[in-house]
Amino acid sequence: MAADVVYFNSDYHKNAFLNALPGFTGMFPDFQPSGAKDFIFKKSKTLPLGLNLKRLDSFKENRDSGPAVILWNHRWEYDKNPDGFFKVLFQLKEVGTPFKLVVLGESYKQTPDIFEKAKQNLNEEILHFGYAESFEVYAKWLWKSDILPVTSYQDFFGISAVEAMYCEVYPLLPNRLAFPGHIPEEEQYEFLYDSENDLFEKLNWACQNIDQIRKKQKCRNFVAHYDWSIFSSLYDRHLGKDLMPEW
Repeated sequence: MAADVVYFNSDYHKNAFLNALPGFTGMFPDFQPSGAKDFIFKKSKTLPLGLNLKRLDSFKENRDSGPAVILWNHRWEYDKNPDGFFKVLFQLKEVGTPFKLVVLGESYKQTPDIFEKAKQNLNEEILHFGYAESFEVYAKWLWKSDILPVTSYQDFFGISAVEAMYCEVYPLLPNRLAFPGHIPEEEQYEFLYDSENDLFEKLNWACQNIDQIRKKQKCRNFVAHYDWSIFSSLYDRHLGKDLMPEW
C-alpha cells in the first residue's frame, strides 16, 4: 500500500495476490485496511522476470538419437508436485513406451519420498538423478533433454520451465498458474494440458514421435524475449515512466 507502483511476475501472480487480499486482511485482529484490494489494483502492473538466458547458449550440445529424454529441473519440493510427475512416468513404463530420464534440481531436508521411489523404479531409464554440481552441467543436461512435463501446483512465473524451453526442450505445461502466459494462444492446444490423463496422452504421443518433436524446436522463440538483452530496455521504460516521470 505504501509503494508508488507494484509489479507482479505474471497476470496470474497479480490476480492471485489481489483476489486473496480481502480474506487475508479480514483476519487482522484490529486494523483492517478497507479497500486495500482496489487501492493496490490501481497501481499494479505485470512485469515478467528478466533472465540471463543467453548464457545457456555456450553449453549447447547435439541431442543424442534414441528414446526421448524427459526432464525434471525444479526444486525437490511438494509445491512442484513430483508425485504427479513420476506417476505419469510410471504409467509410461507400464505401457512399454521407451524413454530416458534426467532429474535435476536442489533437494532439501524434507525431500518428498517419491524421489527415492522413482530412483528405484526408473533405475533403467535414469541418465542423471540429483543436483547439478555447476551451471555448466545443468545447462548441458537441458540441451540433451527432449521433453519437459511440468506438474507444479504453484508457480508465479516458472523460471526453470523457461530455461528449458529456451534450450529447445518441448514443454507440456498445465493450463493454469503462470504457464499459459509463456505460450502463444494459437499454440496452446499442443503444449498445455487440462488433466493428468491429458498429460499422459500428450507425453506418450511425444515419446513415440520423438524424431518429429526434435525437428520442431520452436519453443525457444516463445521465451527468448525474456533475456536481459531485450528485457532490460522494457524495465528501463517501466521504471522511468512509473517512478521517474521527469525522465
